Amino acid sequence: LTAMGEPSMEPTMPAADSTAQQDSLFSMMDVFLISLITGLFTYWFFFRKKKEEVPDLPKMQSVAAPVRDSSFIEKMKKTGRNIVVFYGSQTGTAEEFANRLSKDAHRYGLRGMAADPEEYDLSDLSRLSEIDKSLAVFCMATYGEGDPTDNAQDFYDWLQEADADLSGLRFAVFGLGNKTYEHFNAMGKYVDKRLEELGAQRIFELGLGDDDGNLEEDFITWREQFWPAVCEHFGVEATGEESSIRQYELVVHTDVNMNKVYTGEMGRLKSYENQKPPFDAKNPFLAQVTENRKLNEGGERHLMHLELDISNSKIRYESGDHVAVYPANDSSLVNQIGEILGTDLDTVMSLNNLDEESNKKHPFPCPTSYRTALTYYLDITNPPRTNVLYELAQYASDAGEQERLRKMASSAAEGKALYLSWVVEARRNILAILQDMPSLRPPIDHLCELLPRLQARYYSIASSSKVHPNSIHICAVTVEYETKTGRLNKGVATNWLKSKVPEQNGSSSLVPMYVRKSQFRLPFKPSTPVIMIGPGTGIAPFIGFIQERAWLKQQGKEVGETVLYYGCRREHEDYLYREELARFQKEGVLTQLNVAFSRDQAEKVYVQHLLKKNKENVWKLINEGMAHIYVCGDARNMARDVQNTFYEIVSEFGNMSQPQAVDYVKKLMTKGRYSLDVWS
Repeated sequence: LTAMGEPSMEPTMPAADSTAQQDSLFSMMDVFLISLITGLFTYWFFFRKKKEEVPDLPKMQSVAAPVRDSSFIEKMKKTGRNIVVFYGSQTGTAEEFANRLSKDAHRYGLRGMAADPEEYDLSDLSRLSEIDKSLAVFCMATYGEGDPTDNAQDFYDWLQEADADLSGLRFAVFGLGNKTYEHFNAMGKYVDKRLEELGAQRIFELGLGDDDGNLEEDFITWREQFWPAVCEHFGVEATGEESSIRQYELVVHTDVNMNKVYTGEMGRLKSYENQKPPFDAKNPFLAQVTENRKLNEGGERHLMHLELDISNSKIRYESGDHVAVYPANDSSLVNQIGEILGTDLDTVMSLNNLDEESNKKHPFPCPTSYRTALTYYLDITNPPRTNVLYELAQYASDAGEQERLRKMASSAAEGKALYLSWVVEARRNILAILQDMPSLRPPIDHLCELLPRLQARYYSIASSSKVHPNSIHICAVTVEYETKTGRLNKGVATNWLKSKVPEQNGSSSLVPMYVRKSQFRLPFKPSTPVIMIGPGTGIAPFIGFIQERAWLKQQGKEVGETVLYYGCRREHEDYLYREELARFQKEGVLTQLNVAFSRDQAEKVYVQHLLKKNKENVWKLINEGMAHIYVCGDARNMARDVQNTFYEIVSEFGNMSQPQAVDYVKKLMTKGRYSLDVWS
């Protein structure tokens, strides 16, 4: 209260009091100013520090990032190599061919190395001429619809954008493809053409391997003409016969910490016990199986629907993507190999690369046991390639068996024919060969070195993430058939998945998996009509598509016509997702459901017959509705027959000649209006 009256008293205050008050005011103002300056300086100081620290972060990150030995030129110089064989590989075959070619080089006084293009800076190709008698070979597989493999994507992007001068580069290309696909060997053809455009010198013609025929024979035929061309170009001669040279040495671990031993992990040790995203091919997620039900009502086959729980994995997927699954080999096959070779399969060992400079230290994760290697890491069910037979021949004590193995591995016409009939057509896997050649008893470590890696299997996802964000659905048919030798061969992944039952008695079934992105996508506008053609398990992605269109409709979006052409053998035997499709049709999401039962009548009826039957409506949807067409399933027959049917429809209703109709459909593909998700 006193303070409130102070202003009115000021005029009557004595002079001394007035001066004292002034001094007091100054000192208070000083304190205020000093505090203000200090505060501003403090704020500026910390603000300045923050600003200075921000640019330092990338430096810290770059120091922590793994250093990539990106110059293959420096590595070749350091190790005395003059041939580099790059591979674009999705399933391991191109990598295997690259290893075989690099191994061949020593016969001609040359030294080769196989290289993953993902690990190196390919712009260094312009410097390869710095090395005497240098050559770059490319074993390039084509994936999907003319796409590069995952590990060759960066190389492909670089080739497209590069304006490098490769005039000093000598090269050769072998492509791995499949003639049942629209874009046969597109990647091999592109690399061969583009390198020449950039000035590189082709020293041998492009090789085109066809997996629908006999890929192994195509490779051998190309290889036996390739090396003479190399010899002629460089003026060198073969120094001797092909010889067996071990690439890895065996180390047996008698006293080992079992926590340091791989038990099936694909990359990081203990990654299955301590799961960390992101999940990919080298770090798969262990998904729990929450549902595994049989889809078909009868027949000899087993068609199944599985659901994998991806909760808390941070895995995202879109309708049309693929799920990759890492299977395990049948334990009875593994045990039989161990018994025949008289091996303790629980021996812990490592196979260490004899080439210390190689980026690939082991053929599979080591240390591990033979049992783990044969169960999770090695392909023991496919017929082995000729190079494996050649290397194994030395271990056959019977002269006749040894000669037979060498003959099948040779490039002679008789040998090729014998390999085709006795191994490929008879579907003899390594166990069958060991059983049918009693004197052939190789050391198990050399066998493990020679066998190719067991690959992930891809399935079209049968669900929509809009409806099932925490689960991925698979639709598959178990593979089982009798061979010409009377043996029962079973598909590795499908029979392994069949055994994966949801949680019972507290134990859960786990599946190592990751998602591979696809170009198989619904139209951007929900109002765009879609025509889906998918017989058998080819219906899988369309279950996801229809789920998504139903969800969009529930969100109040205008959804265009959704037309399905589905086919199976018999209505009351293998009509997959019958109830779901009927419900979608009743709800008005599935506007047309056309089902072909191929064996329910005297004459077989397939999806292409139903397309012809509705040809007028099909043309209207394509021409007026700007519909998108999707085909999923068998590439060899169905996809081709369906495509030919579209040629006929376009020709008839578009008043076009056959070549014009073909061009019209090809343009739909280019525009993304005709998409394929097919397999052979």
